[in-house]
Amino acid sequence: QVRLVESGGGLVQPGGSLRLSCVASGSIFRINTMGWYRQAPGKQRELVASISSGGMSNYEDSVKGRFTISRDNAKKTVYLDMNSLKPEGTAVYYCRITLYPRDEDDCWGQGTQVTITS
Repeated sequence: QVRLVESGGGLVQPGGSLRLSCVASGSIFRINTMGWYRQAPGKQRELVASISSGGMSNYEDSVKGRFTISRDNAKKTVYLDMNSLKPEGTAVYYCRITLYPRDEDDCWGQGTQVTITS
């Protein structure tokens, strides 16, 4: 069984930075896409950033220039470096991976809370 464990969330002030990490373990042959999603109270879960197995990244418009997604395939880990954080970024952040070769075969982490407030 595949397991994803996120870490790095917490309470930060506006303009601050956090690095989220997500480590995959278990029976994994090969990871295709890795991504970060977030869900604020009362809102739909949304894609924040994703990165393909080849290292191509995609970002939600509001985080472009502020967030950076990266991956370490050897460690089966995906990172989300967040800077210039804004209060509207407050949400539970979830890690998601898809399993080679189909994006339809996916796994989610339990989420990590990110709170940006003064």
